[in-house]
Amino acid sequence: MDFNNFLLMGQEIGLIAVFLILFAYDIIASDKLKRWFYPVACFLFAVQTAWGFFPLPAGEAFGGLYVASGLTVLMKNILNIATLLVFLQSYTWLNSEGTRHKAGEFFTIALVTLLGMYLMVSAGNFMMLYIGMETASLPLACLAAFNKYKEKSAEAGVKYILISAFSSGILLFGLSFIYGAIGSLYFSDITLSVVSEPLTILGFVFFFGGLGFKLSLVPFHLWTADVYEGAPTSVTAYLSVVSKGAAAFALLFALYKAFGQIEVVWEPVLWWLSVITITLGNLFAIRQTDIKRFFAFSSISQAGYILLGVIAGNAQGMTATVYYVLVYVFSNLAAFGVISAVENASGGKTSIAAFNGLYKTNPLLSFVMMLAVFSLGGIPPFAGFFSKFFIFMAAASEGHYLLVFIALLNTVISLYYYLLIIKAMFIKEGEPDATGRFSSDVYNKTSLALCTLGIFVVGILACIYENIGNISFGI
Repeated sequence: MDFNNFLLMGQEIGLIAVFLILFAYDIIASDKLKRWFYPVACFLFAVQTAWGFFPLPAGEAFGGLYVASGLTVLMKNILNIATLLVFLQSYTWLNSEGTRHKAGEFFTIALVTLLGMYLMVSAGNFMMLYIGMETASLPLACLAAFNKYKEKSAEAGVKYILISAFSSGILLFGLSFIYGAIGSLYFSDITLSVVSEPLTILGFVFFFGGLGFKLSLVPFHLWTADVYEGAPTSVTAYLSVVSKGAAAFALLFALYKAFGQIEVVWEPVLWWLSVITITLGNLFAIRQTDIKRFFAFSSISQAGYILLGVIAGNAQGMTATVYYVLVYVFSNLAAFGVISAVENASGGKTSIAAFNGLYKTNPLLSFVMMLAVFSLGGIPPFAGFFSKFFIFMAAASEGHYLLVFIALLNTVISLYYYLLIIKAMFIKEGEPDATGRFSSDVYNKTSLALCTLGIFVVGILACIYENIGNISFGI
């Protein structure tokens, strides 16, 4: 081991530097200086995000435990963009009663979780993957319970930590079987020695079950709606996009790099899980009256669509999956930005009824929400249409025509419940005591503008998908 190993961890070192600066600022600064904490934190993290787009070295560090490549850098950049958008949407909430003067805690805890997700993405060994997952999961429970004096928030934190502990135990149990069968936890060693034998298959099933909790795949999804509803809206957005994206990337690498030789084993598992996850997520979303629970089941369904790219098991599937997550970041965070604005203006209401007549009181927010749900539903010409098209094409390239057909039918179902929000905003009349005209803060406006730009640009510029493909095919 030498200093060159740490040079490969440029993004991790940059993130730790931002964490240390903000941690020291929060402790040492006077009350007068703390008023500038939020803009300073957003600026520093924006610099960290921009730095990831400069050329960074590639290679392996610490004997193969850590892997840096063009694709891992790209995945971390996507997570950075999503985290920055969540930070921008948190200003009003962090200055509200109960969370005032707690911005330092929120930012530092969130950065620790992001560091864990970095390690998940760059893991070349299952133990590194596990360490990254635990580093991300434990602070996330703190974020879910951030509004500790609200019963639902405290309940969300307890549920999340219990589910995380349970899923971690299952994952470790599976890794012990894999190690017993192969004698190594390095991806490179496993892919050379893995065979379709009972011990390996059992280990894979437990490993996949543990990671399935993080992705909210059916039947590991039961915690999702309660935690999403109880957690603060900004934390819910972080869970639904950043945490899910990191888990999807980790699963993609594990299957591609470690279990690629036993595709005949995991392909039917992913096939059925994808169908069940998409279908149940869509059907349960129709029944929801709370907007956060609504998007919880929507995110479950989206996880099923992500599996279509994973199941392809090739570079085309990897490209489609990364592109899908990128589009999902802009589309879902646009929706959560609007939810946050409406919640702050209405005194904490998160029911779908709170959006009745929103077009008359705030047409711009209604327009952004419309773009977000159209993109999530896959309506052209928005980016969500192209992400679904490429993910379907990747699955079809491996002969999964029936799976693609079922996913297409479910897309029609998803359009129905997404249009319920459009109906509430543009057709239904607002309640008598509904909030009048209001304006969100400048930070949230900035995040919504960036999300709207992303919904259009990522879909229109073909070079984005091509560049992702070039990186993926180079792995």
